[in-house]
Amino acid sequence: MTPEMVIDIGHRALQLTLMLAAPMLVISLVVGVLISIVQATTQINEMTLTFVPKIFAVFVATALFMPWMISTFLRFVEDLFIMIPGLTS
Repeated sequence: MTPEMVIDIGHRALQLTLMLAAPMLVISLVVGVLISIVQATTQINEMTLTFVPKIFAVFVATALFMPWMISTFLRFVEDLFIMIPGLTS
């Protein structure tokens, strides 16, 4: 196994991690901004008000995107298993 192969596998793993986390992070960001706008317009400055809607939104996003996330992750793992015979030196 060459250093280039290790770097490539690590790079692909990091890209996959970011890609799988992106839907939950984006939805959490959008919900946080919307709650902040509501707080600014109503002048309610309660810091804990954002947590419950964000947690619920991330839970819903996880449930909606889970089939895609699992299939994408399994494809990556299958590619790694296919690469195993070529990794020996």
